[in-house]
Amino acid sequence: MARDEPLGFSCACGTVSGRIEPFDKGGGMHVRCHCQDCRAAEIHLGQPDPRPDGVALYQTTPDRIVFDTGQDRLALMTLGPKGLYRWYAACCRSPLFNTARTARFPFAGVHVSAIGSTERLGPVRGEAFIPKSDGGTRNKGAGAFVYGLLSRSIAAWISGRWRRTPFFDLATGKPVVEPRVLTKEDRAAASR
Repeated sequence: MARDEPLGFSCACGTVSGRIEPFDKGGGMHVRCHCQDCRAAEIHLGQPDPRPDGVALYQTTPDRIVFDTGQDRLALMTLGPKGLYRWYAACCRSPLFNTARTARFPFAGVHVSAIGSTERLGPVRGEAFIPKSDGGTRNKGAGAFVYGLLSRSIAAWISGRWRRTPFFDLATGKPVVEPRVLTKEDRAAASR
């Protein structure tokens, strides 16, 4: 399979499916996040606790996300009034994407669990919020992580590709699905 062939994704039950297109070496980065918010989102959606491995993501831009089926089955939550948008499949509660709260910051983290095979993603090149024994956190490959995210987002912004997003209605600036903000009780239950 050539590196620029689309890379498929789907929810666990297969209702929501699509592809990352084009898929090429410079279009994204395989990363892991160990932050409490990523962990809480997974637990809230009924997924296994990602501790200690963290949540694997493929960071890219929204213009590369193409839906084939089930886009109408997307659901959206946020852990707080200012947190990331966390998109999932309403049918089976599979986590699918993380995005910024606006189309003007073109960022999409595709959950590797929705991709299945990591072979074409290459190795994990950055990790954030890795727990330390003293209770703090550390990052690994943070420079590549941040540089990749910002350079891809800026390129999408300058080229105008940021307007090709399946996640936002550009006329209103709102997400295509009404976000559900978790209550403090829901968040506490997911942060156990």
